[in-house]
Amino acid sequence: MMEPIIPWFTHWLWFAAALVLAGLEIAVPGAFLIWLAGASLVTALLTLVFGISWESQLVVFAILAIVSILSGRAWLRRHPTQSTDPALNRRGDRMVGTVVTVTESFVHGEGRVQIGDSPWSATGPNLSKGSRARIVAVDGSRVTVVAA
Repeated sequence: MMEPIIPWFTHWLWFAAALVLAGLEIAVPGAFLIWLAGASLVTALLTLVFGISWESQLVVFAILAIVSILSGRAWLRRHPTQSTDPALNRRGDRMVGTVVTVTESFVHGEGRVQIGDSPWSATGPNLSKGSRARIVAVDGSRVTVVAA
């Protein structure tokens, strides 16, 4: 086993890096750091078994990091995660189907409706003030409604 030129550049450094990166992936999930943790773990094992130099360790880690990230992205593209609530972070999608009250009569297909505690611009059929409408689509800060 070769002695590293930089004494702390050993397999323990790579094991520690793998643990830190895996911990960060758990703390801040994003499916990115886990691939770097895997590359670090493999680099640690190769360093332990073959006693490779610190320069080779860096090259091996860089190659493994690139390969693992590209492979992971390809795998995630083929196997997307399915959410039990697809509209979780899309407020507009969550409003579709909600019944609202018209606060300003619709003229030429445009008016305003009350959603929660805020009036929103809306498009839809000509509806009078106070009538009920159902949201069928959301486009930015404008909703599309139909008579409820």
